[in-house]
Amino acid sequence: MDFFEFLNKSVTPYHTVDSLKGLVDSGKDEKFQLFERGGALIAVRPPKEVCSDSKFRIALAHTDFPTLKITPDPDGAAAGVRTLHPEIYGSPLFTSWLDRDLGYAGLIAYEQDGRLRTKLVRGEKLFRIPQLAVHLNRGVNQDGLKVNPQTDLNALWTAIGGKENFTDALAAELPAGAKLLDFDIQLFDAQPAQLGGFDDEWIYSGRLDNLSSCHAIAEAFAAALALEKDFQVAAFFNNEEVGSETREGASGNFLKSVFEEVLSSFTQTSKRACERSLSSILADSFALSIDMAHACHPNFVQKHESNHAPVLGGGVVLKVNSQKRYASDVFSNARFKLLCEQSNIPYQTFVMRNDMPCGSTVGPAISASLGIPTVDIGEPMLSMHSIREMTAVADHEKMTKLVSALYGSSNLP
Repeated sequence: MDFFEFLNKSVTPYHTVDSLKGLVDSGKDEKFQLFERGGALIAVRPPKEVCSDSKFRIALAHTDFPTLKITPDPDGAAAGVRTLHPEIYGSPLFTSWLDRDLGYAGLIAYEQDGRLRTKLVRGEKLFRIPQLAVHLNRGVNQDGLKVNPQTDLNALWTAIGGKENFTDALAAELPAGAKLLDFDIQLFDAQPAQLGGFDDEWIYSGRLDNLSSCHAIAEAFAAALALEKDFQVAAFFNNEEVGSETREGASGNFLKSVFEEVLSSFTQTSKRACERSLSSILADSFALSIDMAHACHPNFVQKHESNHAPVLGGGVVLKVNSQKRYASDVFSNARFKLLCEQSNIPYQTFVMRNDMPCGSTVGPAISASLGIPTVDIGEPMLSMHSIREMTAVADHEKMTKLVSALYGSSNLP
């Protein structure tokens, strides 16, 4: 599955997991295990032989992105139009959602023949949140557009006289005789991903944060072959944009439980299986926490720390923060730099300005809870958290190459 197809199909975390399973399964080495938990997925390829020196080589990302989620009782009506009320998920750039063609997709839960079932759905119709005309908001270009998320983001979905409520539209997706119980439906940018720039050097798409990282990891994992003694792990978590403290998030027990299950299976079947404790193995392991990074904006260069302002096309970004919003430390940074040098991959470094707050990733949660040496890295991008984002083709290729090096290097630094 190429990158653009992946972006266009992965319109919710559930669809992302579905895409990732297909991508990972396209590799030549079929000896791996998949563990799924809602909108999260972990893939593990065991080594040829588990021994006392075995460790985990891990790449981490997240499947979710800022969006507008349809509320449980979303229906409204005004001025001859039926509207849907959303709840904010994460921290989307509100203004970017106006005057866009919006799709809707997600997961529905239903009962049939006394059993609880679920189904992925992706509607074919387009919705919209129209902006108020300049004639009715005369000062907007001088004062700036201010969006009230409670009142200004209701989506127009049909005219009065059609379906009376949104659940009717969802129920139409069910098999005959089924009863809709619940849904997790969100809006998304319906415009397909495409190349941009005079030399097609950029990528324009929704959901690049953090689907770019997911794709790079899955591509590298699919292309990798089993190592002699190390496990290869690709972990994709949900709910990073809202703090990761869920059963599908990086702060949950998902990854730890997978590690325990995998090691237990080898202990039971192999006489030479590693007899070290899980904590000891994890302390010797290494993780790349991969999430998008802020490229320096040509129109706002003053928003960056001048000596740590990554640029589009400049290579993989090492993310450092003394307040530990990133998991990077002197030890994991050094290993990352060696890996880049050994693989001839350029890198650049990002540090947030002291007078601006710094975001975070899944890295600190995993590193702190499991004791895994972890470095936070990412591809540089613009328009982060906009409905339509921008990154460089060259940087995505470099990131995929780096993860391939993690999974394939005979002597990991």
